Amino acid sequence: MSEPQDPLRSLFKEAAATGQSRARSAPLSFIAERAEQVRRRRILALAVGVCLVFSGTGVAVAALLPDSTGTTVPATPSTPRPSPASSLPSSPRTSPPSASSSPPGRSASGTPATPTRSQSNPPR
Repeated sequence: MSEPQDPLRSLFKEAAATGQSRARSAPLSFIAERAEQVRRRRILALAVGVCLVFSGTGVAVAALLPDSTGTTVPATPSTPRPSPASSLPSSPRTSPPSASSSPPGRSASGTPATPTRSQSNPPR
């Protein structure tokens, strides 16, 4: 049995024959250039991936290691700080200080007092 003549089918065959006769392969330089671009993109993606892995590892290690610099200060000190009066050398007093006395390190007139050292304890 013969096939019925279909005008659409004959037009498709004619278009395919025309396209086949005009088709050409791409120049070799174009193909090489495209291959080089693909290779560069692949190397760039690999380099970026490696950098991300190393930086992520570095951040993870830095987060896990304890801080040994000692620059952090606790929010509340665990031991009370000594008062400034207790850090000064004490001199024997005969009477307790009154409420109207001058601050430590000042004389009654308000001028700075000169500290005196005891001769019984020589400096080391």
